[in-house]
Amino acid sequence: MSSHVEEICTDLFRIEIPLPDTPLKYLNSYIVRSPDRNLIIDTGFNSRVCLDAMRNGLETLKIDLSRTDIFITHFHADHISLVPELRTPSTCIYFNRPETELLGNWQGIGQLFANAPKYGFPESDLLSMMDGHPGSKFEVKWATESKILSEGDILNYGDYRFICIETPGHTPGHICLYEPDKKILISGDHILNEITPNILSWIDGYNPLKLYFRSLDRVRELDVNMVLPGHRSIFSNLKQRCDELQQHHMERLEEILDILERGAQTGFDIASKMSWDIPASGWDDFPLVQKWFATGEALAHIFCLEEEGKVCRHLNRDVYQFRRI
Repeated sequence: MSSHVEEICTDLFRIEIPLPDTPLKYLNSYIVRSPDRNLIIDTGFNSRVCLDAMRNGLETLKIDLSRTDIFITHFHADHISLVPELRTPSTCIYFNRPETELLGNWQGIGQLFANAPKYGFPESDLLSMMDGHPGSKFEVKWATESKILSEGDILNYGDYRFICIETPGHTPGHICLYEPDKKILISGDHILNEITPNILSWIDGYNPLKLYFRSLDRVRELDVNMVLPGHRSIFSNLKQRCDELQQHHMERLEEILDILERGAQTGFDIASKMSWDIPASGWDDFPLVQKWFATGEALAHIFCLEEEGKVCRHLNRDVYQFRRI
């Protein structure tokens, strides 16, 4: 398979890695090429189509993997799971601490589903869904040492000097890379252009939407001329896009409050009544995996409203029901 390779700036390239059968369509893998060492930023699924596209792109750019390091913005399978196929004995893998610890304790995709029934997700659908979930189809096999990066750490490759900015929300340890001299932000899945990053939670006490709002504020005022996202198109209007994303989630919060005017409901029921940009005639026609992501996103917003004192819950036959206060 041929790869779409684009030079963005001098010695900074984008390889388009296809993600078949997903709404994301493709991953943007960014490559910094230098005479000393190269850097790959995000990789793709551990599938043949992704690996072929990556290898063809690297061959086009004449990238020697023995002189190449890898930075991963966050632990989702479409960003991380090709690492074992690309690493060599000399490769340095850069990653964040929260997700290194999560992967170190990883017991398989089933642990993600343990809480789902108590939020109303039908147990009968969980086993059917496992085979179609990206985390199961392209499971991360993380058995490699990584160099932990944190806020303010710097990566120097060629003429590029990237500063690490911690941006939790989409995932607990998400990191963006900021190049202040060239005014470039590599945003991973923190900020996307044509689509909105998925913010979801299935864990009581974990409020990723609150973290996401803070992370939007953190990057909004950066001096940036070009944003390089993990998916879809490169763009320039960082401040405007941050405001649009914040407004999107504020409208989601209001939508849930309106839905709860009809009475107490489970997280699954609330998700079924929300508006979604998915090509289906109705909730019953949603693919199971999309119902999973939609319910997780609904819960992230519900948990945020709970913390703000606008929503409360009660347990009814081992299932939580939420109501507006």
